[in-house]
Amino acid sequence: MVAVIQRVSRAEVRVDGQVRGSISHGVLILVGACRSDTPEEAQTLARRIATLRIFDDANRLMNLSLDDVGGSILVISQFTLLANCRKGRRPSFVDAAPPDRAEPLVESFAETLRTMGHHVATGVFGAFMEVELVNDGPVTIILDTNDLRAPRRSVSRGVVSE
Repeated sequence: MVAVIQRVSRAEVRVDGQVRGSISHGVLILVGACRSDTPEEAQTLARRIATLRIFDDANRLMNLSLDDVGGSILVISQFTLLANCRKGRRPSFVDAAPPDRAEPLVESFAETLRTMGHHVATGVFGAFMEVELVNDGPVTIILDTNDLRAPRRSVSRGVVSE
């Protein structure tokens, strides 16, 4: 899964002109599911984001997490995060999970954050959405579950390789 995390002072999502989700101080998370993603990866990503220290402490240092500040979360599914632009001028989305696989993964992601005690608002999966936000900082972080995996290490004759 790929997530773009934006620290916000407020954010909302509208579908057909109607507000479907709105938050104040917290994070807007755009999340895209890959074909190979699992519910465990969705949960790992959610836990990682909840504990990322991206909020300012009293000394204006990023030392506090969502858990620490009690921030709200707006989760928006966005398959375009999986765009492959290596060839040609039209992005390819072959790595994006199909909707019947992606929707449960995005919901698992959001539900993990809810079970951690966070207020989580969401967009509408598969809908055309208008997202409005005020980026606080600005602070924008990109996480990919492929990057969160520990590298494989092998030891041969006292030499460690990755």
